[in-house]
Amino acid sequence: MEQEGYSCVLCKGGATHVSRKRGVSPLLGWLEDGLDMSGFSAADKIVGKAAAMLFALGGVKAVYAPVMSEKAAALLEKQKVAAFYGQTVPAVINRAGDGICPMEQAVSGLEDPSKAPEVLRGALAALRAQAEPKNCKSDV
Repeated sequence: MEQEGYSCVLCKGGATHVSRKRGVSPLLGWLEDGLDMSGFSAADKIVGKAAAMLFALGGVKAVYAPVMSEKAAALLEKQKVAAFYGQTVPAVINRAGDGICPMEQAVSGLEDPSKAPEVLRGALAALRAQAEPKNCKSDV
């Protein structure tokens, strides 16, 4: 995974799916494309509760990450998905390093993984809207 620069890898038998996309985008894409992840093992750079919900929803049997949030580990255990990690952290931090990841915030109150894709798509759309340049008006 690291040698090839992948952010997320799924493996089962001879089948492998890889992505270099960031965050939960690979998982949302695979779910939207109808990929049957049942029985796959996964490796991801960082797994927070948002990604854990998507792995559980997809039917993944095991997840490894060098860094996993405590809530992700607990959710995977509750969903009967084997969780392996290098270390746990209280929460996944945002890319700026100054707060909680927005995807983690979006699913913080969710317990049902089936609701996660819709909530996460909404959170991603809101982030994209914030990043778009605003139309400027002049007082000419």
